[in-house]
Amino acid sequence: MTGRALRKILLKRISQAAEHQPTISGRSFTPHDFRRTFIGDLLDEGVDLTTARALVGHSSPATTARYDRRPKRTRRDAVNRLRLPTPAHPQPGADQ
Repeated sequence: MTGRALRKILLKRISQAAEHQPTISGRSFTPHDFRRTFIGDLLDEGVDLTTARALVGHSSPATTARYDRRPKRTRRDAVNRLRLPTPAHPQPGADQ
């Protein structure tokens, strides 16, 4: 797809969106805005970083990670879902 074809599609979609969402009218968009949104939406929906990276063709996961707009709380909640084993407590009188 050429840049010209992409721009034509982009302008058409912006026009269609503005009909339903007046706040869009007059704003400037680039194809990269859609790429950024695509990556952010994937990560928001729980797609892992490696899969998102592969879908957009980044060679480095660090590049894809820059698009992660999830709040720190979401990341903290992910860690809190882990179930770590509870250490065994020695029985009274048992050799240690």
